[in-house]
Amino acid sequence: MTAAPLPVILLALLVAAALTYGITWVIRPLLQRYALARPNARSSHRIPTPQGGGIAVIAATLAVSAACAALLGFAIPPMLFAATLFVALVGFVDDIKSIPVLPRLLLQGLAVGAVIFGAPEELRLVEAVPLVVERGLLLVAGLWFVNLVNFMDGLDLLTVSEAVPVTAAVVIAGWLGEVPLPATIVAAALCGAMLGFAPLNRPVAKVFLGDVGSLPIGLLLGWCLLQLAFAHHLAAALLLPLYYLADATLTLVRRVARREPFWAAHRTHFYQRATDNGYTVWGVVRAVFLLNVALAVLAMIAVVGGSMLLNVLLLVAGAAAVTVLLARFSRKPLR
Repeated sequence: MTAAPLPVILLALLVAAALTYGITWVIRPLLQRYALARPNARSSHRIPTPQGGGIAVIAATLAVSAACAALLGFAIPPMLFAATLFVALVGFVDDIKSIPVLPRLLLQGLAVGAVIFGAPEELRLVEAVPLVVERGLLLVAGLWFVNLVNFMDGLDLLTVSEAVPVTAAVVIAGWLGEVPLPATIVAAALCGAMLGFAPLNRPVAKVFLGDVGSLPIGLLLGWCLLQLAFAHHLAAALLLPLYYLADATLTLVRRVARREPFWAAHRTHFYQRATDNGYTVWGVVRAVFLLNVALAVLAMIAVVGGSMLLNVLLLVAGAAAVTVLLARFSRKPLR
């Protein structure tokens, strides 16, 4: 597997960061006028804030990825670009005028399915499972992942605190030659774009990602993690998003068990309960970021280790760390 050149990785990071910051500043007045998110009972913000900054993040990520692919002479799946733009468009429409749940899921499923079923047949996770079954399960998992990233994008800088450690870990794995070059470059561009967005999204945020950002970011993150899993690093691919997976999935299970309308907006995610319990936004974001850095370290150990026993131990350690943080968020902080 070809290792990604470090100068190109750094260039992708820097250019994507600069592009995102610049584009966000340019479009912010338009977002202020046409895509204003007003506070409601389920919001974490208190003042009307423009949403749609994800337009800059996705534009910069795709533009820089395409430029690097042309520079180095490799191909990024065209279907990934098409699906990312399509799901961003769905998110943009939903930001402006809400789309009903079922049509929204069907449209998202088309995008995720195009990426999953468009992957080469030789890329497998479990050879013993029929290809169509494996891809079907990946479709369900991918659709859930895209939506959970959207669900978790409810606090200033929280998605940055998730996406940056995840993409940075994928970049390091690519630099070590453990991830295909296209995934490395896409991860580097997305990492840079999120860093460029961070100054404008830090508490108190000047602009939000919006669905136009969180949904395609979920798709791109999921694709990068899938490439990591296809490269025989399944434990690392599970460790990196483990906090988001745990918070969103446990919240969904709890709401279903209580017969609540789980598709409706709410404030019962663990990170939301943490702010309701008295944690500051910075305190929550800092805790999630540090946990994600720790998970990224565990994932990199899994990438270079290669032992089944080691992978199991690392997954247990990651799950324990996530459990501790979720338990902390569920109660008031110690004074």
